[in-house]
Amino acid sequence: MKDPPAGSIHQTVEQALRAEVLGDAKQSPRSLVALHAEHGGFVWATLQRFGIQHPDLEDAFQDVFIVVQRRLPSFDWACPITTWLFAICRRVAASHRRRAHTRRERLGEVVDDVPDSARGPEEITSQHQARLRLDGILEAMDLDRRAVFVMFEIEEMPCNEIASLVGVPVGTVYSRLHAARKEFATLLKKSESERARRGVQ
Repeated sequence: MKDPPAGSIHQTVEQALRAEVLGDAKQSPRSLVALHAEHGGFVWATLQRFGIQHPDLEDAFQDVFIVVQRRLPSFDWACPITTWLFAICRRVAASHRRRAHTRRERLGEVVDDVPDSARGPEEITSQHQARLRLDGILEAMDLDRRAVFVMFEIEEMPCNEIASLVGVPVGTVYSRLHAARKEFATLLKKSESERARRGVQ
């Protein structure tokens, strides 16, 4: 997963600084700039975990910090900031996914280790199709289960760390992961059956 482009962060930071200069405390809560610097990468990655990809990623990133800017004055600093940001990301992602339901989006931008010129056309086509199948399966999964599945199975994060980020007990993470694996297996079987009916290898 790539880091957020500098322009995305700088644009919102400039808006916050402008509000500070104008003395609008409601529009520029304390620590907003610091939140961008410290947690921008986390927000960017979390949106990707929820299936937001490059056609919409920068817009969703901006939307998250618009919500943060509005709600930060009432945030309880005794609570983990990442748990709060994760919840905001989930709501923003759900909204974007509803608006983008007619588009097929890809899970992240995968950079090939081997240049295309070093691989045959059949291998390139096969990898591309497999990637699209994975994207389609993940896109169909429940949002909360998908996030846990991606963090554990793809990013290889431990369950206790996932629990801390999501703000749920470790047992809930295990439960969601178990359900996500079952859902993934069911969707994979369905995908393979559809391919078999079409005669696709």
